[in-house]
Amino acid sequence: MIITSFEKSKKNKDMIKVFIDGEYSLTISEEDYLLLGLYEKKEVTQEELDLIKTNILMKDVRACAIKYLSLRLLSERELFEKLQLKGYDEEIINEVILDLKSIGYINDMIYARKFVYERLKLKPKSKKMLKMELKNKGIADEISDEVINNLEYDESVAIERLVKKRFGKYNLEDPRIIRKIYSFLLHRGFDYENIKAILKSI
Repeated sequence: MIITSFEKSKKNKDMIKVFIDGEYSLTISEEDYLLLGLYEKKEVTQEELDLIKTNILMKDVRACAIKYLSLRLLSERELFEKLQLKGYDEEIINEVILDLKSIGYINDMIYARKFVYERLKLKPKSKKMLKMELKNKGIADEISDEVINNLEYDESVAIERLVKKRFGKYNLEDPRIIRKIYSFLLHRGFDYENIKAILKSI
């Protein structure tokens, strides 16, 4: 097999896309490309390619993944997208993610619980909105359902606290303030009738 061409990755200029016998084969860092002495028209064997993928690419992707995870907890999809943006091959990324899941570095259940806890502490939202946000993070429905269904969280209490905290200094009988309250709470996914009932009680 012969390296027929190479080109800089559009996603990451430090990565090189290698084409063998006219077909895309792999993406590797420019540093490793040079260290391995790869160049156009060089002959390579399948065994050499397999060694590059397992000994170099897997280590690179794994090191990068662990670096991301050391900075903050990530969902499986978030990590995949970050590694993909670095220019790594999907096949290698998936192998690394499977490996990291097997040793507990990635756990979407723990991620979902931590995400919901922090959201409710810093920026309370409705259960419906929390589930939507988890879905956007790539969390499976069965995981988000389990986390949210086991949640001890009274939305009526949350609405009352938010109204008092954010609008307590205003005249709550002013129609303009009422509109702002509805807009604010509806944006966070709370139910209209629930908001109405709490405002009435306040």
